[in-house]
Parts: sequence; C-alpha cells; structure tokens
Amino acid sequence: MHHDDLLPRDTPVSLIDANGAVVADERYALPDAETLLRAYQGLLEGRRINDQAYALVRQGRMAVYPSSHGQEACQVGAALVLGGRDWLFPTYRDSVAVIMRGVAPAHAMVLLKGDWHSGYDPAEHRVAPQSTPLATQLLHAVGFAQAAKRRGEDTVVLALCGDGATSEGDFHEALNFAAVFHVPVVFFVQNNEFAISVPLSRQTAAPSLAHKAIGYGMPGQRVDGNDVAAVLAVLGEAVQHARDGGGPSLIEAHTYRMQAHTNADDDTRYRERDEVKAWADRDPLIRMRTYLIEQGLLDDQAENRLTAGAESIASALRDALNADSDLDAEDLFRHVTAERSPQLEEQWQLLRGEIERATLTEAGGHR
Repeated sequence: MHHDDLLPRDTPVSLIDANGAVVADERYALPDAETLLRAYQGLLEGRRINDQAYALVRQGRMAVYPSSHGQEACQVGAALVLGGRDWLFPTYRDSVAVIMRGVAPAHAMVLLKGDWHSGYDPAEHRVAPQSTPLATQLLHAVGFAQAAKRRGEDTVVLALCGDGATSEGDFHEALNFAAVFHVPVVFFVQNNEFAISVPLSRQTAAPSLAHKAIGYGMPGQRVDGNDVAAVLAVLGEAVQHARDGGGPSLIEAHTYRMQAHTNADDDTRYRERDEVKAWADRDPLIRMRTYLIEQGLLDDQAENRLTAGAESIASALRDALNADSDLDAEDLFRHVTAERSPQLEEQWQLLRGEIERATLTEAGGHR
C-alpha cells in the first residue's frame, strides 16, 4: 500500500450536512433508505436512553452515567456495521452501542448502577464488558482479533475509544501490534474534544488523530461523527477492508460531548456555553430527521411510531432500575474461579456467619 493511501482526508467525510442536505462524495456512497431509517430509529432510541439514564443518576438509581448525548451517530454506526460473528469492544461511554448490539438496556446499566459485573454475557452478544480504564480494551480487542485470525474465523473486531485514550501507552501498543500482525480490527476514536476537562489541543500536536495511523502503517480516515450516514459508510468500508484481509484501520469521528463527562463533572469550569451551543446546531438526530423528511422517507405517523418505541425502551429501563436488586452475597465467591479454593471457601463461611448473626440480631430487635 502506498503511503498516500494511508493518509486521511484534510476534512472529515460528510454525506449529509448539518442542514440535512446531501453532500456528493467520489468515494463513499450514501447508505440505502432502509439502512438510514434503521439508523434514525437508533438515534431516537439512543437519545432517549441517554436522557433517561442521566435522570436515573439524579434520582440515585445509578451510581454514574457517562452520557453519549450528541454522539449517538457514532454509537449507532458502530453497532450497525458489524455482522453476527463480529465483536464490539466498548468503553464506559458506549452504552447505546452495547444496547444496539442486542443487550437489554437494564443489563447494560448494571455496571454503571454499581454492581460487580458487566450485567450481560459477552459471548452471547459478542460485546466485551464496558471498559472504564482508558485504552485497556484496545489491547483486549487486538488479542481477540489475532486469536480469531489464527482460528480462521470470519470475525472483525471494532474497538472503541475516546480522544483521551490516544494519549495512553496501551493505544500505541494496540495499534502497533495490530499493524505488525495484520489483524482484523478497526480502531474507532470518538473525538468529542475533551478528555474530562483536558481539550484535544493538550492531547496531540498531530494534524488529526487519524494522522497517527500512518506511523503504524495502517490507513486512517476522518469522518463527521454527527453524520450517521457518513459514519456508516466510512466504518463499513473499514470493517469490510479488515474482513477481506486488508488488516487494521484507524477511524476518527469528529463529534462533541454535549453533556458533562459524568454526573460528577462540572463542564462549565472548562468550556464556554457558546461552544456547546454551536455543536447543538449540528445535532445528529435533527440532521437525519431533516434529510428523511425532505426525501419523503419519514412522516408524522412514522415519527410518532418510532418515538413511542423509544419511550417504551426508556420506560422499561426506568422500571428495571427502580426495582430493588435481589442480591446473593455468595456470588462474590461463586464466580471467582471454576472451582472454589479452600481460602475462598473459608472467606465465604466467615461472611455467611456474619450475615446470619446480623439477621438474627435484626429479627430479635423486631419482636
């Protein structure tokens, strides 16, 4: 591959602009109407999930929620470009993508509620547990892709991360290994301009994060992360490139985190409201809705039906998180190893004794 083929474009790929108008592109084709309607449904559901989860945090029903409000086009695109045998390796901010891969919304929120496990079976949904430490999931993704390649499986791995993760050593190790061993993995960086309070200008001096790809010998590309059509086209090409034996790619989506990093963050301390307002005008949901209406693909009846579906998901999530958990203390020991060691068994017996004594004491106090 010639080095010119590795370089990303000077401006991100866009197929539908902020006003909902089509942008002609010589390389990337606009996805078909059915795909775009499915993507719009995902945007609606993702927005409602984000807002509902954020409300549940304020009500004390979740410990933390890193919202992807405004980044839903990246979430939807990541889920829709993967096939049934492919795997997604998400971050803590990718709950919408996890849900779109088939994980029940309530199960996707278990970890963020504060439980000890991810809430779903990774093998069933081909979705790795959501990763909180920055960039560690990239190494796991590369190892998984290498294993799939050695077994001769038709599997592509999509590894998600944010702009802050590109400053971690794990990012370098993952990309270098993937390129050297030519594994079927796509690195998808959602550049939302801030790693908590640290702006992109303090993360890199490169022209873009996608330009880092050439240093590893893999193609890089930039895409408008608020244009779900462009995300589908660019990510879809990268996934097919990996499936055809072309090796890894690095895709950078230019988007914006509209809400605070998490509920524990005060974003007014490090960014101006005018900046946030400017990005609100590029809302991925409004953009796709405008396009679909102008193309005659979406009417009020369809909009109401899709909105009702999104509300149903939010209602089910709300009911599930409002219900008290039925906890089994032995689960702390039951799933540590295939066979419980004598040391773990001793610890469990000690804890069980404490629980039984506490239960007897409480019962005595209520006589």
